[in-house]
Amino acid sequence: MSLGLFLAATCLSIAAILILMAGTFAVALRVGRHSVIDVSWGLGFVLVALVSLSTVLGNGDGLSLQRVVIVMLVAVWGTRLAVHIGRRAHGAAEDPRYVALLAKAQGNKNLYALRKIYLTQAVALWFISLPVQVGMTAPGTLRALGWLGVALWLVGFMFESVGDLQLTRFSSDPTNKDRVLDTGLWKYTRHPNYFGDACVWWGISLIAFDQWPGILTILSPIFMSFLLVKGTGKPLLENRMSTTRPGYADYVRRTSGFLPWPPRPGNQTAAQ
Repeated sequence: MSLGLFLAATCLSIAAILILMAGTFAVALRVGRHSVIDVSWGLGFVLVALVSLSTVLGNGDGLSLQRVVIVMLVAVWGTRLAVHIGRRAHGAAEDPRYVALLAKAQGNKNLYALRKIYLTQAVALWFISLPVQVGMTAPGTLRALGWLGVALWLVGFMFESVGDLQLTRFSSDPTNKDRVLDTGLWKYTRHPNYFGDACVWWGISLIAFDQWPGILTILSPIFMSFLLVKGTGKPLLENRMSTTRPGYADYVRRTSGFLPWPPRPGNQTAAQ
């Protein structure tokens, strides 16, 4: 891999991410909701993949199978996620996570949000997308590890998209108000969407690991997994659910917290 080509791709990616976040911040101020950044999260990775590809093509390099596959996988994942979150948030109030965060602001809340939400997510997005940047700028084609990554991505995408669809259908039924979804994929893990997200990014990373120096970006999928399991994903959601869903404690007792696993015996709280 050409170091100069990677540096060009990563510098342009940083610029693209900052422009995206600035535009998202402007939209957030207009609509009065910082949760619009959740839509930009998935689109940001698509943007990085396209910028990296454009850098490679501009350098005179061709389209390898590895590059095509990475762009396709990132584009499908990021676009689906953005559309799903956009539909879910349409007409909704501000996300409780951002309400709680902005309550800590001392001084101008918008500047606080710019620093704590937008800049923080910009850095996280760039760091997590490093396997994409390296995978796009490294020459080569898919080998055994890369195809394993594609298979893992397919598993993750299935869990994430099917889990989101099942939750959307469950939540749209008024009779399920204050009830807990414990059927379908949600019977085997409390977070099929987060588990799927982790698999997607480990899958994309394995494709990058197939070519030197992709393995040097291993901290990126580790960090993504940490955010989902211990950071802003699972813990915050479960804290909120435990106070709003009467049957959630029993659901937690019966159901695996992350990795899919057969449930332990117990009372079921959701409609069958």
